[in-house]
Amino acid sequence: MNPAAVRADCAADPAGTLTFDLAAPAVRPASVLLLRRRGAAGGRPGGTVRLPLAGAGPGRLRAVLPASAELSEGRWDAYVEEPGFDTARTVEPGLRDLRALVDRSPDTRGASVRARVPYPTADGRLALRCWARAPHAEAGAVVVGTAGVRVEGVLYGVAAGEGAAVEARLPGDPARVHRFPLSSAGEASGGFAFTLPYAPPAAGPVREAQLWQLWLVPAAGADGVRISRVLDDVWSRHRSFVYPGRPAAPGVLATPCYTADNDLCLRLEPASETG
Repeated sequence: MNPAAVRADCAADPAGTLTFDLAAPAVRPASVLLLRRRGAAGGRPGGTVRLPLAGAGPGRLRAVLPASAELSEGRWDAYVEEPGFDTARTVEPGLRDLRALVDRSPDTRGASVRARVPYPTADGRLALRCWARAPHAEAGAVVVGTAGVRVEGVLYGVAAGEGAAVEARLPGDPARVHRFPLSSAGEASGGFAFTLPYAPPAAGPVREAQLWQLWLVPAAGADGVRISRVLDDVWSRHRSFVYPGRPAAPGVLATPCYTADNDLCLRLEPASETG
């Protein structure tokens, strides 16, 4: 372990509050746990959050990130900032108890959904993946059928009304949009369901892999809501949630998938590329 680094254990409660316990006996008084948004956004207003560190037992310090804290969507890196030092200390991940985040159900009366998941970066540092969605369409069960994929979920911050539908959109080509009605919607609970057939998106030429984004349109003329899954302890579903592919058209394979940011998509690709 880098001697200049400190190690932090993380725990979450059902509301989404995160507690960081640092094994850092050498950290100076008045130090803070610094969360900095990755990239250029970290230097802009709101791009850093400082959490006071307080004693939590011999050789232990604690910082708390309340569920109500406003962190913009993105990836945030953790550091310890000490008075008198120009360089912040790296924080390495320790134990992460995130069981309380599994299948979390925010207050449906709220207009926005916030989710934060601590995770280890590829180079061994502690970071947070944060989402801030208003409104939000949380994907649930994804059932892969022979002719289409059925998706169930919960809509937060807005109710599905007349003309509610799901749209499959191909980024970069505004003309490539396919719209299908919701097969069920529960206004009281916010539940929704739809079946997306593979054939319509695959009707155009598929010469290389295409990633179709899925959007829920709550009512005719309303703005679309990106369909994602963020209300649990998985910071990236890109490689961990893998679904089988199905023929969508001659020589074309359709596969539901998640992006590295946990957005639900339909991937189309020439069957020969799947090898």
